[in-house]
Amino acid sequence: MSVVTAADFPEQLKALDATLRNIENVLDVDKLRRDKADLEEQASAPDLWDDQARAQDVNSRLSYAAGEISKMERLRSRIDDAGLLLEMAEAEGDEGSVAEVAAEIVALGKAIEEVEVRTLLSGEYDSREALVAIRAGAGGVDAADFAEMLMRMYLRWAERHGYPTEVYDTSYAEEAGLKSTTFAVKVPYAYGTLSVESGTHRLVRISPFDNQGRRQTSFAGVEVMPVVEAIDHIEIPDNELKTDVYRSSGPGGQSVNTTDSAVRLTHIPTGIVVTCQNEKSQLQNKASALRVLQARLLERRRQEERTKMAGLKQDTTGSWGDQMRSYVLHPYQMVKDLRTEFEVGNPTSVFDGDVDAFIEAGIRWRKQNQVSA
Repeated sequence: MSVVTAADFPEQLKALDATLRNIENVLDVDKLRRDKADLEEQASAPDLWDDQARAQDVNSRLSYAAGEISKMERLRSRIDDAGLLLEMAEAEGDEGSVAEVAAEIVALGKAIEEVEVRTLLSGEYDSREALVAIRAGAGGVDAADFAEMLMRMYLRWAERHGYPTEVYDTSYAEEAGLKSTTFAVKVPYAYGTLSVESGTHRLVRISPFDNQGRRQTSFAGVEVMPVVEAIDHIEIPDNELKTDVYRSSGPGGQSVNTTDSAVRLTHIPTGIVVTCQNEKSQLQNKASALRVLQARLLERRRQEERTKMAGLKQDTTGSWGDQMRSYVLHPYQMVKDLRTEFEVGNPTSVFDGDVDAFIEAGIRWRKQNQVSA
């Protein structure tokens, strides 16, 4: 194993610079700057908020473009600063500054590797915003509690990155946790990023709901769908849609609304059912439910096309029955992805939204499988 010395630092910085330039070219930072200028002009229009949906879309895309540009500029500045500090340290024989450069090179390598993952998102729908659906599986009340833990995990992940989210529906379980939930992550490339999280998640722990303190294994399903856009042509005729309205409720059946504002949509040909109760009005809930239903139909069409292309071979990657990650809290502490073999020994941090390393490993694993295929 070769030993890295200060003499290697200039070449390492040069390699990091070349990698970052390649990423800047792939992400087309110049186009991002043009997009940002155009979106800033749209955002300053006095009538922007006359159409709230459009206003939110403009602001979301502006926030994303600004964030990506800022990220690239910070990395570029850090490489330049490290190079200058190295020159000064060598000229003055400052060993402390040389050590500082060594630490910064390691940190830059990790930061640039994380950004590089974005260049692997080149699928047809990868640039879309995402709809995430979580459903409690086998395991009774523990599964319902686990589903709520996963919901918090992904919402905390989005919060850490400054990504806006919107919860469309939450169906609470009677004792604790939730039966299901659907929420949106409203930032470009959310679908490409989060789609590797689709599948069955497993939790092993001493059940807090078992008075005998026995170990319990429970499951929850995560489904990630791309948000539908106008070009997708997902039309739903009125005669294929059944609409039911009911009163919204909170945990334990507690009423949170005194009017019948919650909406349940049933797509008659497929039997797909979507509910939404988090908006204040019935019209808003129906519009949100329709967006989720369209996303489910788009995902169904996409899966059918993939199956057809593969002949009789069913592609189950990311399906509800595909167990992909285990969260073990007893008898030891570990979270392990069963596809990539990536694991960490701090479940508390993971449940608090620290899932980037799992997502990055999943994206690289998926890309490798695509190349192999």
